[in-house]
Amino acid sequence: MRTLYHIWLNPFSRKVRIMLAEKKLDFAMEVEPVWERRTEFLALNPAGEVPVLVEPDNTVLSDSSAICEYLEEQSPEPNLMGGKPYEKAEVRRLVAWFDRKFHQEVTDRLVNEKVMKRFLGLGEPNSQIIRAAQQNIHTHLDYITFLTDRRHWLAGEVMTLADIAAAAHLSALDYLGDVPWSEHKSAKHWYARIKSRPSLRPILSDAIPGLPAPKHYSNLDF
Repeated sequence: MRTLYHIWLNPFSRKVRIMLAEKKLDFAMEVEPVWERRTEFLALNPAGEVPVLVEPDNTVLSDSSAICEYLEEQSPEPNLMGGKPYEKAEVRRLVAWFDRKFHQEVTDRLVNEKVMKRFLGLGEPNSQIIRAAQQNIHTHLDYITFLTDRRHWLAGEVMTLADIAAAAHLSALDYLGDVPWSEHKSAKHWYARIKSRPSLRPILSDAIPGLPAPKHYSNLDF
């Protein structure tokens, strides 16, 4: 059995979880407290970051994009990277958009300030950082609207890793109640489509001790 080391609200871990589910690959999960810097975990990934995937043959993989592309090559059905070179390039571009730009401007700020600071005893959340992230998310939801008004999914006519990456970040923020869906109807419609997929159901069932999700989080109809 392959094992995924993860943290519940880490969007990169969620991306790999969805990818594994879409590929119908069985896996077990281990929550990894990366702040403890466990020697055993650092031996798996010297960067000390999740996700880390350990395959049944003990092959160790880290970095969510590297893991997802490995899974795509090892289990090519369904195709989640696009067919033609341009399609693959567009998928990779959008994955980078959400994993870099969106993460830096929104996900990392909100999860760090609202969850990790409290959990690690690092003081009170910085309200200025939270407000900036909550303002930034509108730009990204507008971009999702721009894309889905012109395509069926983010990168084209079929669902790809681009949609998975975006949903991974937004699901983490939705757990915190920080996605203004009512102001972005097209983005909400896109998210409802991917939210209804079986691969998202385990994530929608997440229950973090001491941090309950809002009622709409697991509701497919919002």
